[in-house]
Amino acid sequence: MDPVEIVRGDSPVILGLPHTGLYVPEAIEAGFNQTGKALSDTDWNVHRLYDGVLPGATQVRATFHRYVIDANRDPSGQSLYPGQNTTALCPLTDFDDNPLYLPGKEPEAAEIERRLETFHAPYHAALAEEIERIRNRHGIAILYDCHSIRSECPFLFDGVLPDFNIGTNDGATCDPEIERMTAEICALAEGYTSTLNGRFKGGWTTRHYGRPETGVHAIQMELAQKTHLMTESHPFELDPLKAGRLRGVLATILSSLEQWALERAGR
Repeated sequence: MDPVEIVRGDSPVILGLPHTGLYVPEAIEAGFNQTGKALSDTDWNVHRLYDGVLPGATQVRATFHRYVIDANRDPSGQSLYPGQNTTALCPLTDFDDNPLYLPGKEPEAAEIERRLETFHAPYHAALAEEIERIRNRHGIAILYDCHSIRSECPFLFDGVLPDFNIGTNDGATCDPEIERMTAEICALAEGYTSTLNGRFKGGWTTRHYGRPETGVHAIQMELAQKTHLMTESHPFELDPLKAGRLRGVLATILSSLEQWALERAGR
């Protein structure tokens, strides 16, 4: 299976989807315990949630599961949140700190390097190529990285997560107007809660590509799964009513970002 799926569009907005894939090679799955095989820490149905929300947006989607290797982690293995609980480049535990592998089956350094070359690198090569294509077309590109997570994960954060979790690495990865518009739309969305650069400040993707001075802006949106799923447990089915309502807010965000970029590009 190709490690990345690409839907090319002409909008200045690019949707990154690093955590919706479910593919696990048989050789890797054979080392998983039942927790690993459950694949619970997927960004369930996020690609379906965003599909068609902004016509013309390019989509770059990893098809492999984050338990194989996490496309939103630094390839060096350096932690994004030093001193805080998180999961690794090749996760050994789930979001509840439960082991994913059978004893003695955890990936060693050579296997992690192989996964980097086979999965992580091709995804980011494709994403970088699409960013450059869009920047060449418009003189500007906005990478909007799409994520979701359970509302409550005590190992990773205290309490209940807000519905919209916007990450710009404290404003470093995008123009202040992009951050302001997104935060304002979320704050005004009736019935939802939101935060800016709270527990989630943007993963490696956002931090790596977001270089506003070069015309490339990046912002991460981590959605609480209760905003669009029937339940935050298996089978993690999309709730049509919740998703429909949420898609309206997401459409406002993405269309506002697109319009801002087009105005900046003089289109």
